[in-house]
Amino acid sequence: MKSILIVDDEQSIRESLDGILQDEGFRTLVAETGEEALALLGEETPDLVLLDIWLPGIDGLETLRRIRENHQEQVVIMMSGHGTIETAVKATKLGAYDFIEKPLSLEKVLISIENALKVNRLVEENRSLKAKMAKEYEMVGCSAAIQNLKEQIAIAAPTSGWVLITGENGTGKELVARAIHHYSKRSDKPFVEVNCAAIPEELIESELFGHEKGAFTGATAQRKGKFDQAHEGSLFLDEIGDMSLKTQAKILRILQERKFERVGGNRTIEVDVRVIAATNKDLEEEIQDGNFRQDLYYRLNVLPFHVPPLRERSEDIPLLAKHFLAYFCSKESREIKTLEQDAIEALTAYNWPGNVRELKNIVERLVIMSPRQTIGFEDLPSSIQRSGNRDSGAKPYLPASGVSLKQARDDFEREFILQKLQENEGNISRTAEAIEMERSNLHRKIKSYGIEPKK
Repeated sequence: MKSILIVDDEQSIRESLDGILQDEGFRTLVAETGEEALALLGEETPDLVLLDIWLPGIDGLETLRRIRENHQEQVVIMMSGHGTIETAVKATKLGAYDFIEKPLSLEKVLISIENALKVNRLVEENRSLKAKMAKEYEMVGCSAAIQNLKEQIAIAAPTSGWVLITGENGTGKELVARAIHHYSKRSDKPFVEVNCAAIPEELIESELFGHEKGAFTGATAQRKGKFDQAHEGSLFLDEIGDMSLKTQAKILRILQERKFERVGGNRTIEVDVRVIAATNKDLEEEIQDGNFRQDLYYRLNVLPFHVPPLRERSEDIPLLAKHFLAYFCSKESREIKTLEQDAIEALTAYNWPGNVRELKNIVERLVIMSPRQTIGFEDLPSSIQRSGNRDSGAKPYLPASGVSLKQARDDFEREFILQKLQENEGNISRTAEAIEMERSNLHRKIKSYGIEPKK
């Protein structure tokens, strides 16, 4: 049952509203003064407050101001028999939802209450959805790499600098982008995502900048683009390395001038957008190959972030697996399942070429398809079982004593890449396909390890 606090110094109005609202199914509270109303609000939170402006002691406007200080989300409707436009404007600026003049119209009071509660319900739903999304996009991990990434986000997010996020497919670049937006000063504004690789080249300009009616065949109405939609918020340009040079030039102009024109239009539109770009490509290599503009790279690369692949933070795999297990059990309305130790060990031993996205998809499959409440080694896909085979008898690679974990990983990765290159006669494309890695990422690692493929 919804509750309403009635604050009025006239007994007849309090009794009248009290009776009417109870007949309409509301639970009512009453107060004669602003001080009494504030005391009641300290004890419980009604769904709505009907507040008279003229009160003994502190008046209604001062009461409203104090309510806003201590109960920011409280819905308040003001009432007055001596109201002026100036008073109504002042009440609205202080946060009142509506302003009703006396003598009160029963129909208007009920309509105003209904609308206010409806808006409040939508606000609550929006808050709940945002909290749910924040949970869904939570960055899970305790590794040094993830902790360092979180620290970088905490430092960079409140600023206005543009961001470039690099990393392999499936590592969680979108999570980093959303975290930057969430902790920025623009968090209450839109976060608009554009997958540059998924939009055909002939449509990407219309998608980004919008178009005017009649700009091309099928443009039957004006349409706002992603830059328009992200005004005062954040625009996430995913896979920006796949954008054509022509579109890159237009993006650069917008970033420099903060203005653009819609396709088929000549009106200049100004925007205030924080651009967060991401790519799985080595943009410096793409610049050398003539596929990416150097000036755009330097414009975007103000705050660089690199998301490490999952194989470089294997200590996070058990945490991520359990996190996804709980998430999908809840989503699919299943009882919470658990992972046996041998399954956790096999998941940790796997190389995860598809990174966190692959792990998430496999855990979802296990939640849906595994008939038991406990998921064991035998429930895992064969590719993962082979990587953690309990019966192979093979001893794991162990580095020399005194070697750090990072150095051991680097040494193993270098030997692994070298072996696969030899198997593929130095062909980088075939090697990248064989180990399920992007060619540009493999090329970068070959350079960093000083490997000569032809030899």
